[in-house]
Amino acid sequence: MATALSRQRVVERAGARTSYRFGSPLRKSQRVAGYLFVLPTFALFLAFVLWPILYTAYLSLTSWGGFGSPRFVHFDNYSRMLHDPVARRALIVTLVLTGVTTAILTFLGLVTAVLVNVIWSKVGVVVRTILFIPGIVSFVVSAVLWKLIYDPNIGTLNRLLGAIGLDSLQHPWLADHKTVLPAIVVVTVWSGLGFNMLIYFAGLQSIDPNLYEAAEMDGANTVQQFRHITVPSLRIVTGLIVSLGLLNGFKAFDVIFVMTGGGPNHASEVLGTYLYSLAFGSTSGSIPQLGYASAFSVVTMVLCTLAVIAQLWLTRRADR
Repeated sequence: MATALSRQRVVERAGARTSYRFGSPLRKSQRVAGYLFVLPTFALFLAFVLWPILYTAYLSLTSWGGFGSPRFVHFDNYSRMLHDPVARRALIVTLVLTGVTTAILTFLGLVTAVLVNVIWSKVGVVVRTILFIPGIVSFVVSAVLWKLIYDPNIGTLNRLLGAIGLDSLQHPWLADHKTVLPAIVVVTVWSGLGFNMLIYFAGLQSIDPNLYEAAEMDGANTVQQFRHITVPSLRIVTGLIVSLGLLNGFKAFDVIFVMTGGGPNHASEVLGTYLYSLAFGSTSGSIPQLGYASAFSVVTMVLCTLAVIAQLWLTRRADR
């Protein structure tokens, strides 16, 4: 009797697997319903994401000023990029700003999160709120605010230096090619520190406190605990923050455009601002160069794609 029941169960399970594999009418209807639910989102993705990307890639191979038909020039725009001194300068500035701001924001975000979590735990909510406020302010508003702070005549920074007797340090911060990039880095760090700190703070809550207790019993000091427990435990979070920093750096535009417009003399020119000036005709005799500008868009997209690939690689490496 038991043998017969067991055989019946095996047959029923095999039939269930077969029906699941080949699909019952109910499962087919569920799949159709699923496709119908996804279809609007997929259509929007095609219309507003994939098609603009493909069309921009096409325009990057043409010479077009916005009127008439684009003239196909193959890879001349990319070749022109290699010989354009402003383009080379914009690429270098983009890479430098991206690397510096990403490194500073990653380090300060981690250190600030640890301080808020351990040392400033009693006032953690207040400190986190104060640090996060700049992150919710619009980049344009932040740029206008800091442009007024850096103003050589009415700016708060120069007035403060004069008030404390440091008149010799007063400077036209945004008009000097030596100080314009550090000034922009300060604004970028001020805007992004709170966000990175919150991400790291959330990651710290997932670390087992018993690890710190065991390390303390073994004689490890605070620095050793930070190096051998905190940092390795936050590898995935660090990979996320680094990738976000790279993405934000490669597509930087609004803060620099409002504060300096790429000046002085292209000292703060990045790919985004140079692309804008080419596309809307503020350079080269006010003649729009949409084909050449599209080539910069493609380069920016490639850099952002590389940042995403780096993030995926870091995440996989951290999971091992």
